[in-house]
This record gives sequence, structure tokens and C-alpha cells, in this order.
Amino acid sequence: MRVVIGEDEALLRHGLQLVLEQGGFDVVATAADAGALEAAVAQQRPDLVVTDIRMPPTHTDEGLVAAIRIRSAHPGTAVMVLSQHVQRSYAVELLAERSGKVGYLLKQRIADVDTFLDDLRRVAAGGTALDPDVVAVMVARASRSDSAVGSLTPRQQEVLGLVAEGRSNAWIAAELVLTEKAVVQHTSRIYDALGLPVDSDAHRRVLAVLRYLNRT
Repeated sequence: MRVVIGEDEALLRHGLQLVLEQGGFDVVATAADAGALEAAVAQQRPDLVVTDIRMPPTHTDEGLVAAIRIRSAHPGTAVMVLSQHVQRSYAVELLAERSGKVGYLLKQRIADVDTFLDDLRRVAAGGTALDPDVVAVMVARASRSDSAVGSLTPRQQEVLGLVAEGRSNAWIAAELVLTEKAVVQHTSRIYDALGLPVDSDAHRRVLAVLRYLNRT
């Protein structure tokens, strides 16, 4: 799998490259700013882009803007955006574009190399990955301000969070030691409580949950 990395800190950029190459990815280019990142993607046409949100010159949201533009210009390229801090609005803006092949994780997730690489593969394969800390903030806010979310059982809120992370029913079942049938029942009750339509498309169900949580 061909990858382009966007990261202005040289040590982290080289570290990411090493982690990805040892995980079987082919890093075809690296970039230290958003302009160079977009140019590298246009030239290399990678399967996956991994980029920091904050890049030169202002170190605000250049990486995010570049990621959204890359998704628009190169629909077949998956994008994983990394952030130092929880930025709920950035996550929602990124995931609201198009279909799957997108992820938003905190940089601290790189320390768990196997899980990080699995998340990259899931996104490259067309899935969605949203950092658990971002989801936890959204669910906590919603449970305080929205009666429908607050009425969910602790288990249902747990399932809701995992759905928002982009996890499949099979993954949720294994993580919570449940049957897939039980997970389906939980998600059905969650959708009913939140007034959301049931959707078999993984990314659309993530979007539906995120939009609901974000509006609260």
C-alpha cells in the first residue's frame, strides 16, 4: 500500500515512516508543509495519506484543509489526519465529506503500533476511524444536554461510542464480549431512541451518529 506522510516535525515524520514501513506500507513520499503534501499526492497518487492537522506556515489547520482538498481532488485516496489535541469540530468537518476512507486520531495512538496500523488499514480499505477520546467528549456532552442520549443505558452509550468510532458490529461484539445479534439489538434500540434511520452502510451510520451527537 502506497503512502504519503505530511508532518512538519522531522523526528515524528521519520518515526512515522519507520513505523509504517515496518508494518508493510510503502512510503513513497514525505512532506513538511501542506503545499508540498498536496503536490506529492498529485504526483504519487498514493492509496493513503497520513497527515498532521497543524502545519506551516500558521500551524493551525493547514493539514486539515489539505486533507479535505485531497479527498475532493483524489476520491480514491484514503486520508488519516493526526492531531495533538481533541478537536471535535475538526473531526466532524473531516468526516462529513463524501463517503468512507477517512480517519481522525490523536497522535498518542501511534504508541499502540498494532492498533494504529490496523486503523490505517481499515481506513484505506474504505472504512472510518474516529479517536475514542473525541467520541467520549461528544457522548459525554450529549448525555448531559440531550434527553434521548441520557436515557440510553450505560451499555447502549458504550455501543453508541463504538459505532461513532467506526467500529463494525463484529468488532463491537468481540470487544464487549457480546454476540453480534446482541449488538444489532443494542444498535436498533439506540437508533429508535435517537430517531435515526437504520443504515447498513458503515460510513453513513457513523455520519448519522456523529451529526446527532454534534448537534447537541
